[in-house]
Amino acid sequence: NTHLSQIENKTYTAGELLPGEHELMKRYDASRDTVRKSLSLLAQNGYIQKAQGKGSVVLNVHQFEFPVGGVVSFKELAPTLGKHVHTKVVMLEKMHPDEKMQKNLQLQPDEYMWVLQRVRVVDGEGVILDTDFLNAQIIPELTKKVCEKSLYAYLEDQLHLPISYAEKEISCTMATNEDKMLLDMKNFDMIVNVESYTYLDDSRVFQYTSSRHRPDKFLFKDFAR
Repeated sequence: NTHLSQIENKTYTAGELLPGEHELMKRYDASRDTVRKSLSLLAQNGYIQKAQGKGSVVLNVHQFEFPVGGVVSFKELAPTLGKHVHTKVVMLEKMHPDEKMQKNLQLQPDEYMWVLQRVRVVDGEGVILDTDFLNAQIIPELTKKVCEKSLYAYLEDQLHLPISYAEKEISCTMATNEDKMLLDMKNFDMIVNVESYTYLDDSRVFQYTSSRHRPDKFLFKDFAR
């Protein structure tokens, strides 16, 4: 589809109107039926919105797609997000869990957890703030270098701990002072928060995460029939 490639290559930008049906028929030497089918497919897939009396408005499709339904490391996602992507470790500390984390990670008060905070920087802008609480009985040693690369690769390749599944919940909340301090929030005052519990294949929970996304850089895609 010519229009699809032009939208993805930013020939047409978000908010711009596509040419009318008659112009498209002439430009591509296509029948009215073909043009309408093409526009209908673009609309169904979220690329355009038909506006009565105006034509078809191009929507913003240049958001990041996060596989909310799966368990994927940020390192695996990075190539799809931008040209220059890196992780900045803000905090890595081992401490006793409070009551909430005792429950979330199934820990005793005298046991330990890691608190790991990372900013994901895409093309020079901090757009995601990940705060991980990790069971230190399962992961006794952890370094900043490992956390800058891939925590999941370390678990599976070095500690031989197979990661199995995650439970996730998505909500939209007001941005906190911490969000505004650590992320490039621009004029946004809301955050998309993805909370998740991640489990090993023996059903032990090893990680509770709050992943906070600047709203213009988050897109949840699912498939329903």
